[in-house]
Amino acid sequence: MWYPPKVTTAPSAEPISLAEAKRHLNLFHDDDDVLIGGIIAAARDHVEKYCGARFASQVIEAKATCWADMARLPVTPVTDADIEYVDTAGVVTALPDTVFELRGDGLVLKYGQSWPATQPGSLITLTAVAGFTNCPPAVKHAMLLRIEDLYENRGSVDDADWSAFDSLLSNYRFYT
Repeated sequence: MWYPPKVTTAPSAEPISLAEAKRHLNLFHDDDDVLIGGIIAAARDHVEKYCGARFASQVIEAKATCWADMARLPVTPVTDADIEYVDTAGVVTALPDTVFELRGDGLVLKYGQSWPATQPGSLITLTAVAGFTNCPPAVKHAMLLRIEDLYENRGSVDDADWSAFDSLLSNYRFYT
């Protein structure tokens, strides 16, 4: 079982730039740049949670209860992974990358390797770089629609109906 992942290093760049957002909003002033920057981050965060994927490169940490959990990682896409576990003597140990490899949305053992024994009740820690290097155009457009909604409607609005936002993201939902 995976515990919810946490971001340890936030994205250094958003998939939507301030200039792209302002162009979409038809804004030609700098008065709301700080507000729009926050909305861009909120829109990305919302889309990531909605889709179950990371659309900007970031470092996450997640904890698992057993090695079998590695077959399906709690985040996608993952480009790099490190694993630490508590061995039977109680020592926190890094698992060498000669033991496992990243394959699809999981980690698998390399030929002739086996997962090491862990201390009963301990958790396995995955530290991974996750996120698309290039955000898909449909996802970017959905983020722009969300940015527009959040900028134009600064209060709470009913958005319970299926929308263009949902349609654009329907092919990018991952169920981890």
